[in-house]
Amino acid sequence: MTLTDSTAPATDPASVSAPVEAKPRLTLKLCEPRGFCAGVDRAIQIVVLALKKYGAPVYVRHEIVHNKYVVDGLRDMGAVFVKELTEVPDDGQPVVFSAHGVPKSVPARAEARDMFYLDATCPLVSKVHKQGLRHVKLGRHVLLIGHAGHPEVVGTLGQLPEGSVTLIETEEDVAAFEPADASALGFITQTTLSVDDTAGVVNALMAKFPELSAPSSESICYATTNRQDAVKVAAEGTDLFVVVGAPNSSNSKRLVEVAKRFGAKDAILVESERDIPWGEIADGARLALSAGASAPDILIDAIIEKARQGFDVDLEIVQTAEENELFPVMRALRDTPLTPADMAFVNGPA
Repeated sequence: MTLTDSTAPATDPASVSAPVEAKPRLTLKLCEPRGFCAGVDRAIQIVVLALKKYGAPVYVRHEIVHNKYVVDGLRDMGAVFVKELTEVPDDGQPVVFSAHGVPKSVPARAEARDMFYLDATCPLVSKVHKQGLRHVKLGRHVLLIGHAGHPEVVGTLGQLPEGSVTLIETEEDVAAFEPADASALGFITQTTLSVDDTAGVVNALMAKFPELSAPSSESICYATTNRQDAVKVAAEGTDLFVVVGAPNSSNSKRLVEVAKRFGAKDAILVESERDIPWGEIADGARLALSAGASAPDILIDAIIEKARQGFDVDLEIVQTAEENELFPVMRALRDTPLTPADMAFVNGPA
């Protein structure tokens, strides 16, 4: 006779762990370089340092850079963003001009009111201004290749004497342009344009005006070129290419265009991980990730973390260049120490 221990507890189905369901696979190609360039980093540092040295408020004419996250973070620290200097009271607090540059009339108005201003124009944009002025000094009519209404273009146009510059946006503009003297022309370009698109306009100009003078050095900035080169390499075979940047960021929109042109099945511009259609990404998909020059790493990190929550991620680094450029802030702010905590809102915790 076999005895059974009737006191043994019965198995509770609820206590049995369900098998862990495997996550869908995702290959994530992360572009390097990406995100902040030296000019953007310098501009943000100028606002942060001005707040530390002079206290709030620090007024900023227009967005310091094209990124809502950055602008909101600086606003929380005490920056006050204005459209024009007429909105700034005569309280002695500093006014910062954005990284995109401003027309000459803006600092002139500030000086007329004895305002203390800090010019955060990217040094590479300032270089374009100097190239344009050099053309004028040599008796040339300036052709500015750029997008109408972009703050950098507005600032560059405002650096040059009235009537001395013509904006050229497309090859159709080249065909329509008839100068007074075809032998006295020089061109400059907006720094954040697509390298390929700019080449097409430049080639059209050179074909029509063989005596056209180029700027003394390349106008398109190193950061624009480097980010586009990495996107070109990562794009082929990618199901979805995600570019982090603001809708009004020229260099970010160009990255989306480059991704589509060089083999990505689809490419989108997003401001954060919330804008990515995660539910539409299939098992085994290949996703690539880059960021415009005004997008902070903290937004990239959030996307990678979100991907890892929902997918088994195979992370690949696509690096085409190293960037070691550093643009120092102006002398008035160099005696103010900048700590990692000061920049944590864009870089994340140290």
